[in-house]
Amino acid sequence: MPGYDPARLARDLKLEARRVGFDGVGIARAERLDLEARRLEAWLEDGRHGGPDGAMTWMERNFDKRVDPRELVPGAQSVVSVFLSYFQPGRRPGGDLEGAKISRYAWGDDYHDVLKEKLFELFDWLDRATGGAGGRAFVDSAPVLDKAWAQRAGLGWQGKNTNLLTRTHGSFIFLGELIVDVPLEPDEPFRADHCGSCTRCLDACPTGALDAPYQIDARRCISYWTIEHRGPDLPEIAAEFGSWIFGCDICQDVCPWTKFSRPTRDARFLPRPGLPDTPAREWAEIDLEAFRERFRKSPVKRVKHDGFVRNAKNAATSTD
Repeated sequence: MPGYDPARLARDLKLEARRVGFDGVGIARAERLDLEARRLEAWLEDGRHGGPDGAMTWMERNFDKRVDPRELVPGAQSVVSVFLSYFQPGRRPGGDLEGAKISRYAWGDDYHDVLKEKLFELFDWLDRATGGAGGRAFVDSAPVLDKAWAQRAGLGWQGKNTNLLTRTHGSFIFLGELIVDVPLEPDEPFRADHCGSCTRCLDACPTGALDAPYQIDARRCISYWTIEHRGPDLPEIAAEFGSWIFGCDICQDVCPWTKFSRPTRDARFLPRPGLPDTPAREWAEIDLEAFRERFRKSPVKRVKHDGFVRNAKNAATSTD
């Protein structure tokens, strides 16, 4: 695509990304993730992506697409990584001592919809600026290693809790990507590791899912069992879930980098009434119609009514 300077276009794109509401943006060259491919393959071979219920066997599919963006977007030359804060200061998941805990990311509207709306707007700008761009927007719903691309784009590093950590916004952020066929000047990858000798996340995990630095075993993860798992029963380790009924924020709450979190600027991520402080016993009695109404356009709908009630009953028992 002649007629523009890749460096200038990259600068203008970043300004536009800020204008549409993203809190961070970086660019990486579209190429195969060789190191990450080896790590992912080993993790999958160890079966650490899920339990015997098979809820996350989808991670075994489309391996080549996960590690090479050119398999997703033919002719791809650049990966634009963005993040958006969903942090809400002064609030704790679960509210009072009796409140069932729902992960912060699910207090408001579905982040897939919010981020894609902004990414589409950003892509439209790029399309106009270049006179015709090809590409796709991704928000955690296709085989894209978003944390790896964010690190390559200079946005942060993958911490010992396996989340992307940033120096400016902590880790309570949503990630998204544009994979495009436009050559853009790439940023320097984020090479530093600022976790140091800290092991707070590993020490705080009640189920031992973080069994080694930078590694997670989904088979012991509260988020896995309260979101991905389908079926009427939870495993024995559910006794360690406490009052968590959808997701878990423990490894992020205890991370020292959380002090750098900044409040979300999008009101759609603010808590719906009663969401952070409703007792587990009340959630355990919610009927299907009320569930659909309360969680319309919410990430919580992913677990479906039966799974939500199952989790709430477990939390009610755990907190008796």
